[in-house]
Amino acid sequence: MKDFNCIVVLGPTASGKTHLACQLAYYLNGEVISADSRQVYQYLDIGTGKDLNEYCVKGQKINHHLIGIVHPREQFYLHQFIEESRRCFEQIVAAGKIPVFCGGTGLYLDALRKDFSLTAIKEDPALRQSLENLSKEALIKRLSAYTTSHTQHVDLNSKKRIIRGIEIAEYFASHQHIPDKITLPYRPFYIGIKTDLETRKQRISERLSQRLETGLIEEVQNLLDSGISAERLALFGLEYKHVLFFLQNKITKQQLFSGLQTAIFQFAKRQMTWFRKMEKEGVEIHWVEKDADPKTLIQILKYCFHIGGTKNSSTTEFEV
Repeated sequence: MKDFNCIVVLGPTASGKTHLACQLAYYLNGEVISADSRQVYQYLDIGTGKDLNEYCVKGQKINHHLIGIVHPREQFYLHQFIEESRRCFEQIVAAGKIPVFCGGTGLYLDALRKDFSLTAIKEDPALRQSLENLSKEALIKRLSAYTTSHTQHVDLNSKKRIIRGIEIAEYFASHQHIPDKITLPYRPFYIGIKTDLETRKQRISERLSQRLETGLIEEVQNLLDSGISAERLALFGLEYKHVLFFLQNKITKQQLFSGLQTAIFQFAKRQMTWFRKMEKEGVEIHWVEKDADPKTLIQILKYCFHIGGTKNSSTTEFEV
């Protein structure tokens, strides 16, 4: 049996990942590491669904990492997540606890199992500016001029990734030093929260209504008032982009809800596509229903992480 050393809780947006991760951390003596590319930013609380109240279970605070650590004016890159998540992982393991990764950002989840050492190559603003207005076809033609071994990994369906691919290929063309490959220490037990399409849409709609009623619009306005530019806010996408349009009087309140709801539906669909891709690549995800009795799950995890003796040992009472 594989010797697991961490847990990964994944699932589409609004599936209840944070709640489950915190419950697992409580009952299995763990700490949570966020794998969400927007929750790393300060002051983006309601829109990113930080749900900080979930990090207290039965009166006990659950330690969490990589939430609210970067100012919104700054950019947090994948290579920074790789460095910081590893530091947190090693710190948690050294304390004799179980790291529980929680999130739905596909690249962050992939960074736990793939070598992304090339992300350490810095961006080239001048090169990027010269490429921004080129068509995807022109970019692909430009990319094909470089050594195949430096470009074969590039996703040709994404203009953004093609530009990044050209940036990396250009680096190799002018530098002899190649970033060292990363040795990954993670042996994750993957848990996915599944919901049927209609339930997922219902939960997204209910959560969106609640966020709009409890300060999402005010949160975006406060960010603008603090000096964060509209252009920067729009880059955070989804809630921040759509609420920004509303505040700029480009859309009505009803259009805000309907447009944002559709955008989140599409985002959740892309997340599920990414998780299926992970499975095709050999990742074994143990899918659980949102409202399923978790006792069996806790029993399995205790066995896998050598907690409480044997596979048939009694389980602690656990409520989702």
